[in-house]
Amino acid sequence: MSNTITIDPVTRIEGHSKITIHLDDEGEVSQAQLHITQFRGFEKICEGRPYYEMPSLMARICGICPVSHLVASAKACDDLLAVEVPPTAVNLRRLLNLAQLIQSDALSFFHLASPDFLLGMDSPPEKRNLFGLMSSFPEIARDGIELRKFGQQIIEELGGSRIHPAWVAPGGVNAPLTPEHRNDMISRIPRALEIMKRTLAWFKPLALQFPEEVACFSNFPTLYMGLVTPDGDLEHYDGLLRMSDIETGPVVPDFKPERQEEFIGEAVEDWTYLKFPYFKPMGYPEGIYRVGAMARLHIIRRCGEPLADTELEEYRSHIKETPHSGFHYHYARLVEMLFAIERMVRILNDEDILSPRVRSHADPNRLEGIGVSEAPRGTLMHHYKIDENGLMKWANLIIATGHNNLAMNRGITQAAKQFLHGGKLSEGMLNRIEAVIRAYDPCLSCSTHASGQMSLIVTLRSSSGERLDQLVRE
Repeated sequence: MSNTITIDPVTRIEGHSKITIHLDDEGEVSQAQLHITQFRGFEKICEGRPYYEMPSLMARICGICPVSHLVASAKACDDLLAVEVPPTAVNLRRLLNLAQLIQSDALSFFHLASPDFLLGMDSPPEKRNLFGLMSSFPEIARDGIELRKFGQQIIEELGGSRIHPAWVAPGGVNAPLTPEHRNDMISRIPRALEIMKRTLAWFKPLALQFPEEVACFSNFPTLYMGLVTPDGDLEHYDGLLRMSDIETGPVVPDFKPERQEEFIGEAVEDWTYLKFPYFKPMGYPEGIYRVGAMARLHIIRRCGEPLADTELEEYRSHIKETPHSGFHYHYARLVEMLFAIERMVRILNDEDILSPRVRSHADPNRLEGIGVSEAPRGTLMHHYKIDENGLMKWANLIIATGHNNLAMNRGITQAAKQFLHGGKLSEGMLNRIEAVIRAYDPCLSCSTHASGQMSLIVTLRSSSGERLDQLVRE
């Protein structure tokens, strides 16, 4: 009779999930599944609400990456209005989005992932965490806190709040940048650059010490997707979508975000609330692709900033033998954070960045709108339909974590087959399987939308833990 091993919960990620590992009669791994057990349902919550509430409402999906949803939602509303956003407002939105990328990726790299690198995959779990990191590597822990603070301060100075700012609105932003805030931001950039250079310096040689993990952490060919500029450079706010094979290049010509339904399908399974996006021309599940920092660095020609381009060349040399390994997401995030800081300098020095013309006003001119941007974890899509009164009739969100769902499930199966044999367990083995998921840095509160597709078990217990009643919905 077959057996299962359950890892519940998966730790050091944003949200709630568990992993089920299925064993055959010989105790060997046959399959592993990532179960996302929480459900948000914002696509239904928003129905009947005025379209202009969507940016602030959708930002409440997540407290870690609210800016990502704020920006994508506002872009969908721009599409409904059919307006041209003032150039200064575009740059301010870019600045906010880059600050979001820095604070979120700093959280992922330093707080959630680095205990595995610095303290060891096999170190005791009571030590292998942020507090253990602070004890053993206090300078690195401080760098992580400071870098995240840098991103959050910029979000606060632009949007008025570090979490759920209401500053981005349909047609632009609600207020211009002040000279004082601009000068404050510029003054903090040298320190952020110093931290990034120091972090890259210690991580690059350390990453070479994990060849077994590199070999089996989602190390298989997939397609990769992300936004690019018309010239094929790194892009996070606007541009064209590219679906690419890293060996042969784009598999279809780069396409405008409003055409995403032609190429992206969504499948559901009965054991998770997280949908499975796939590349339609290849079908499900063969149309597996990945998004996020590693995917973006795979598909671009260059970053477009000098320090980041130098690091990109070294990154590509480093991963040349194992370009598909999900382990490289960590390294890719560092390159992108460096790029984000450099690009902030360029934006803040733009001669029009203090312009008061930061919003276009209009009534809805379309009944359907699509907004796409790059969140820290990958491509984020908001698709809205409204009625003649501007009330929401329908919404569909394709979240970065969802794009990676097929790859995450295949990745934990690959790692489980590598590390688990004969039903014998160790804490370090199970941690490595969790670490596959941490490499993708999933944001599960954002991504769960497959309503009605998974059974629900509700258990009522007394204060002593005794089960009083249970309701099961198949």
